[in-house]
Amino acid sequence: MIRINITSVFVDDQTKALAFYTEKLGFQKKHDVPTGDARWLTVVSPANPDGVELLLEPDGHPAAGPFKKALVSDGIPFTQFAVDDVFAEVERLKGLGVEFTQDAVDMGPVVTAVFDDTCGNLIQLATMK
Repeated sequence: MIRINITSVFVDDQTKALAFYTEKLGFQKKHDVPTGDARWLTVVSPANPDGVELLLEPDGHPAAGPFKKALVSDGIPFTQFAVDDVFAEVERLKGLGVEFTQDAVDMGPVVTAVFDDTCGNLIQLATMK
């Protein structure tokens, strides 16, 4: 059976991204392997350290920058993370200085919020009811 083991988010600075994703969001570093000018740098949820890895992918490809800018300009999140309680997580992250472009909104079957990851992306938080 096919399964997802790594997904990625394009970041403008891997060091800054690692700090944000670990210190603010609470992920743990899984792999940090030099690959020339960049690194194979992944983080995981501490709730599932052997689960899906998030690759903090350098956005050096010429298409990555315009792609990210277009999504942010249109207010479209690049990816989504699940949390148990979006309202509580928004308050926790705001306390750490994370900036939200959409506060927690109850949309019926799901509650969502959107924040700026400081690395060129909007990220959505979601809780299914």
